[in-house]
Amino acid sequence: MPTIQTVTILPSLPKKLEPLLKIAKNLWWTWTPEAIYLFQDMDRELWDRCGHNPVALLGTIEQPRLEELERDEIFVARIKKVEEELDRYLTFHTWYGKLAKELDEELPGCVAYFSAEFGLHECLPLYSGGLGILAGDHMKSSSDLGLPLVGVGLLYKHGYFQQYLNPDGWQMETYPMNEFENMPLTLLRDENGDPILIKVPMADREVYVRIWSIQVGRVPIYMLDTDVSLNSLADRQITSYLYGGSIETRLQQEIVLGIGGIRALKALNKNPTVCHMNEGHSAFMAVERLRQFVEEQGLDFEVAMEVVRATNIFTTHTPVPAGIDRFPPDMIQRYFGHLCERLGISMDTFLGLGRINPQDQSETFCMAVLAIKMASQSNGVSKLHGEVSRKMWAGIWPQIPQHEVPITHITNGVHTLSWLSGEMSRLYERYLGSRWIDEPTNHQIWKRIDLIPDFELWRAKERLRERLISFARYRLKQQLKAKGAPAYKLKEADQVLDPEALTIGFARRFATYKRANLIFKDPERLTKILTNPDRPVQIIFSGKAHPKDRDGKSIIHQVVQMANRPELRNRIVFIENYDIEVARYLVQGADVWLNTPRRPMEASGTSGMKVTANGGINLSILDGWWCEAFDGTCGWAIGAGEEYDDHAYQDEVESRLLYELLENTVVPLFYERESHNIPHGWIQVMRNSIKKVCPFFNTNRMVEEYANQHYIPNMQNWKVLSKDNWAQAKELVSWKQKVRNHWHEVSIQDVQVPIDGSPKVGDRLPIKAIVNLGPFSTDEVRVEAYIGRLDATGGIPEGHPLPLLPTKEMDGNAHIYQGTLLCLSSGKIGFTIRCYPYRKGLPHKFELGLLTWWETGNHN
Repeated sequence: MPTIQTVTILPSLPKKLEPLLKIAKNLWWTWTPEAIYLFQDMDRELWDRCGHNPVALLGTIEQPRLEELERDEIFVARIKKVEEELDRYLTFHTWYGKLAKELDEELPGCVAYFSAEFGLHECLPLYSGGLGILAGDHMKSSSDLGLPLVGVGLLYKHGYFQQYLNPDGWQMETYPMNEFENMPLTLLRDENGDPILIKVPMADREVYVRIWSIQVGRVPIYMLDTDVSLNSLADRQITSYLYGGSIETRLQQEIVLGIGGIRALKALNKNPTVCHMNEGHSAFMAVERLRQFVEEQGLDFEVAMEVVRATNIFTTHTPVPAGIDRFPPDMIQRYFGHLCERLGISMDTFLGLGRINPQDQSETFCMAVLAIKMASQSNGVSKLHGEVSRKMWAGIWPQIPQHEVPITHITNGVHTLSWLSGEMSRLYERYLGSRWIDEPTNHQIWKRIDLIPDFELWRAKERLRERLISFARYRLKQQLKAKGAPAYKLKEADQVLDPEALTIGFARRFATYKRANLIFKDPERLTKILTNPDRPVQIIFSGKAHPKDRDGKSIIHQVVQMANRPELRNRIVFIENYDIEVARYLVQGADVWLNTPRRPMEASGTSGMKVTANGGINLSILDGWWCEAFDGTCGWAIGAGEEYDDHAYQDEVESRLLYELLENTVVPLFYERESHNIPHGWIQVMRNSIKKVCPFFNTNRMVEEYANQHYIPNMQNWKVLSKDNWAQAKELVSWKQKVRNHWHEVSIQDVQVPIDGSPKVGDRLPIKAIVNLGPFSTDEVRVEAYIGRLDATGGIPEGHPLPLLPTKEMDGNAHIYQGTLLCLSSGKIGFTIRCYPYRKGLPHKFELGLLTWWETGNHN
């Protein structure tokens, strides 16, 4: 085969049009309508053909058209205006800038956000679903808020699959190749113009990795790519497919993401002081940070662990153990045996970092466990998911009551501007003013929704529904053409769906627990609802099943078969190849967003949040985020949050509840029209939904919470720990060693609660605990009364702590702690006493997992 030299040819733009390339290379344009219109107006047909990729557009559009646009003074003036707006955006004072001034201290370094996928726009198909979309919205809001944050991900040659259905309605997959040079990406080069390469250890070899940059407003994302000629063919394919290949390929990808990510940041002189793991895929990042501290800073392993853990954050998105990456111990040993020697630890110690029980030799190596153990703070992505996560990972802290397991929650949100329609955006600007863009979390601003007249809100929603119907018809015709359908079928496609009918949207990953087919449980009853001549209803579906998920594919097949029934052909449509573009049309145009997961398996879900800003209303199981948002006025709940052991019975009950809601509540309210054919009752629910959901369930609020609860405290941790050659970190390790060696000497010797008769509500009961602290001072031990209702076994499943304070009295060698229990309600309660080691600066009180309880054997 001949040697082939490659060359990348850049678009040749007339001078007046050159700012277009600058705009195209910053994904700020994806949430800026004026910038999008610029590219659209250059050549609408070509814009669609290029997949809404402005770099491809500028490189493909014919020169005569460019010259024509250069002579168009209005177009040139629009370019200048958009460029000025971009420059203003990049320089105006931000939320974080103001916060840093208020803190009156210089916070060191930056935050590195690691994610296996980023969903930023349809022209960058580097995502599979909600995890990636959330990561993309996180980047956009981090830019809006001015956080010193960088993203780290993998650049996939083929990305996730593209979906099409065969004539029988069965999902098939294709894997088109991404042309990186024709996308809004930049290959990073050194001062000599050569690509910057890093080397990543991979078992018995090293793999070369290139670094690309995606600019998202102020925030860069560094994407790693192993398709380098210096690598073997197998290693070049490590970053070929998102979530593709064998379990070993997955391990290799996660090594590139984690270890390669830290090395890439170092090569770019972007050494982070705080690292955020978005799911466990990137947890090897912590291992590379350990190596750097041991080999480059000269710290021993335990001290390095303190520094790394104190400045790492982990967000879990998975509510079921089966969704977590796990690797066999022998595979981990093959890839990390050499690293253990360099860290000065045994392989058993290393494997223990990824095991719930480090002593269990048969337990696999779990990436989520590694992430939890290597982070100072871990969180779920909704209040309910926080509860599920505490239950899921309670085994890591066997002595801690489940509800006190140190996993919190920060509920997900969406980047509102990225999903908002032009119609609604213009309405908001007219009645809310422009402040809602800079202050999307301001509840007072969103209350001004009530100022929008009903007819204006309704007309905007009708236009969005009409646009969705037109898009669905267009896509359906394209699907039929691809299957070689006859002309009469194409003509029929122009008649499907009704622009005035109540339109339900259901679009998401077709995992079985999401139950896309729940609404088909009783086909006859559903048919009556959909085909009512006076009150018609229609459903638009879209979504992909994982290529190996046969059950998920079977549900798609069932949807398509229902849509092919003659009586339902105009009432049900399945749009193939779900992506950000399809999602945008659906969340903007749907009247109702249907969500039917099997509780509590939906960690959060965000598609329903996107619907709300566009005037859509949620109809959902009380799972994920909807548990927090639903208040009875802003949408509808299927059931009351029940959980079932019998899934067949659950499906039967919840499908009936869904039909009843549609028949008796949702459909009648939509068609209850008053003057000028306007459904005022329906519009009131729209308003309630917007006021309730928009100011809270957005990524600006979410990222502010991450900054306040995690990023800034961890930056401050770094600042403290790094002083005087890591003196405090070394001291902390010494103290923890003392605790581990001597904590068994701590005991609760006696508890005294003088009760005279039966206490009444409002009484105060004095509590005295006599505690032998062993070699510890009262500053190093916290003592609490643990109080709560008793369960059937006599235990306290969800008690609350009451701090007891040390007195100056002693009882022999023991210290006396005292407190007062306030009797707040009648009934039988239980209490006990517990103590745990304490030191200022620990991320949570159960940092060491040590908790000594009062036991009757110690009770004198």
